Amino acid sequence: MHNAEIVISEYLKTPVITAFIENKMEYIAFARNSEYQNIYIGKVDHVVKNLDAAFVKYSNDKIGYLPLKHLIKACVINRKLDDGDKVRSGDEVIVQVEAEPIKSKKTKLSTSLSVSGKYCVITLGRTGVGASLKLPDNIRFALTEAVKNDVKELNSEYFSRLMCESFGVIIRTSAAKIPESEIKDVITADIRRCLDFLADMLDRASKRTIYSLIYDSNFEFGNAKEADNFSEINDLIENAEDYFNLDISIKLHVDKAIAFLKSRNEGKIRIINDTGIFGINSKIEDLCSNKVWLKSGAFLIIEQLESFNAIDVNTGKAIKGKSSILEKVNFEAADEIMRQIRLRNLTGMILIDFINMDTREQYDRLVEHISFLCRKDPVHTQFIDVTGLGIMELTRNKNDKSLKEILVEVKKNIS
Repeated sequence: MHNAEIVISEYLKTPVITAFIENKMEYIAFARNSEYQNIYIGKVDHVVKNLDAAFVKYSNDKIGYLPLKHLIKACVINRKLDDGDKVRSGDEVIVQVEAEPIKSKKTKLSTSLSVSGKYCVITLGRTGVGASLKLPDNIRFALTEAVKNDVKELNSEYFSRLMCESFGVIIRTSAAKIPESEIKDVITADIRRCLDFLADMLDRASKRTIYSLIYDSNFEFGNAKEADNFSEINDLIENAEDYFNLDISIKLHVDKAIAFLKSRNEGKIRIINDTGIFGINSKIEDLCSNKVWLKSGAFLIIEQLESFNAIDVNTGKAIKGKSSILEKVNFEAADEIMRQIRLRNLTGMILIDFINMDTREQYDRLVEHISFLCRKDPVHTQFIDVTGLGIMELTRNKNDKSLKEILVEVKKNIS
């Protein structure tokens, strides 16, 4: 096998894109239609005053939950909302899917519309400039300082086009690779492209019918994925011709896999259409098991619960007794835990019970290692604390359904 590979296969008739580094699966995505971050023109079905929320119908058969606390008035398009005015039944509202429905929970909607460019994300109704927390503090400071004044000027310039709303900017990790002398011009140009798109979308929305999809995040505007440059693709992909011949719906997911491998500093990547030799189906089944064996003979127990995720590290067949051995097993477990969290897409609160160690210094080293692994995760993951009982607590942002939930959806589609 090559050092890094992207494997395209199928699981229960659904395309699956996986990425391997040194024979180990490190990334998985199902090529399915996701509503996450899509923007629709919805119609308020009813308002629940004691919840300060509205239920909004955003397609013929789908209804979502819209908190009203931070409603962007510009997104109510059938009438002008003045100070003190409330949303009411029948209002037409531009909404973005913030979280897809899970079990009994309805789709969560927002009017804080976000659009992604190659180097930034802009959000309607926000203010200020920030940068990805995955970047070192000095780089974050340099990037935000470079464009801070330009963002203030752009807020004034676009104020009327954004229906008298402000916008905020988050600079993406990809901006760290821009040459220092070009940072200001390149990021500002990207912000302006996003603003033009958002302003045009707001203008178009008033002319569209209810339930219209006006922004499909699966085909993001100018998303300029990490691998959107012809020469870059030829440098990155060993068999670039195969990449360019991919169906667009598959290519979008392959682009994300490429971006993941690039974040791991992988060089040449090979794209492979699986014939069964990679055992993708059995690897997916393994990810459904709550028991994961480690090379040392220790094992993990992973429980995905309604309100949190619990992970327990057990010594199993590993050599017991020596403090140095226990620390080594915990470090091995930490690496595999973060891999499992990423592949299973566990989000929210994650509680980890590592093997007990003897000294505070050993725990400090483990916390430092976990914090490093959290920063490498493509989804914002944060170390919170170690409780008095020695339980490590992490939080991970929700960006999509978990693998478990996606598999339920995939199986339902073939039944």
